[in-house]
Amino acid sequence: MRRHSRLPSRRQNVFEFLVSAEQVKANLGNADWLILDVRHDLADHQAGRRAYEQGHIPGAVFLDHEADLAAPKTGLNGRHPLPSRQDLAQLLQKQGLRDGMQVVVYDAQASLFASHMWWMLRWLGHPQVAILDGGWQAWQGLEGPEDSGPAQAVQATTDLSVPAQPAMPTVKTEQILKNLTTPVFTVLDARAAERYRGDVEPMDPVAGHIPDALNRSHLNNLGEQGRFKSAEQLRQEFISVLGKTPAEQVVHQCGSGITACHNLFAMELAGLSGSSIYPGSWSEWVSDASRPVARS
Repeated sequence: MRRHSRLPSRRQNVFEFLVSAEQVKANLGNADWLILDVRHDLADHQAGRRAYEQGHIPGAVFLDHEADLAAPKTGLNGRHPLPSRQDLAQLLQKQGLRDGMQVVVYDAQASLFASHMWWMLRWLGHPQVAILDGGWQAWQGLEGPEDSGPAQAVQATTDLSVPAQPAMPTVKTEQILKNLTTPVFTVLDARAAERYRGDVEPMDPVAGHIPDALNRSHLNNLGEQGRFKSAEQLRQEFISVLGKTPAEQVVHQCGSGITACHNLFAMELAGLSGSSIYPGSWSEWVSDASRPVARS
């Protein structure tokens, strides 16, 4: 297990997984830190922006999961299709991101949108990104200062370095289909158990799950006050689900690729590194009625 990768580097003051509200407060005004507010509500797409304008961490800039962080929807590419890496780089440069900057991301919904933003930055090739553990609620619990209204982002004057190959792997629907007959990886569904079983489906037109997929709700990654469980506890819990399957053979899936990142983040935090994301997830899978669906 790569113990060094789970912890912030005190020498360099770099955080790559979690950062506390106290640590964020100590770095307010640090020109080498960029704070991203990604609060969102899948049932009310304006809720995040309203919440941000009512109050946010000073200096934080807001990014919208529908308008900013998703490519155009075609009806066949899921509810939150990934933008191109170049488009994402240009967006983040406009928010002031430079190579080497420390990025902090937070939301108010169990870090599920923050973990998606964390993964997107890693996928882009920017490793200096951490989730505010406990999210907006932790900041309020600290009675940290708040700003209201929009923040004025200062665009970076240098282009972000974007490696030729994504730093975090993804799989496509064709690979998921092929895996049904020639298994080479294990799909792990991050949705709630009742959605996985097909008892209910509040978001997509078809209920159920990808055949042979395993299930672990992303909410199982959290302990008290919405903070992530310890690395060792997470490691044992994922092993209890995945058995001897190595992390490199795990593909995370959910409804639209967001909560899948929560499970991937938790595995990385636990030292189980190298798993992949199926970005289109269930919403892309069921856009074609010929793809098989399991219910149980």
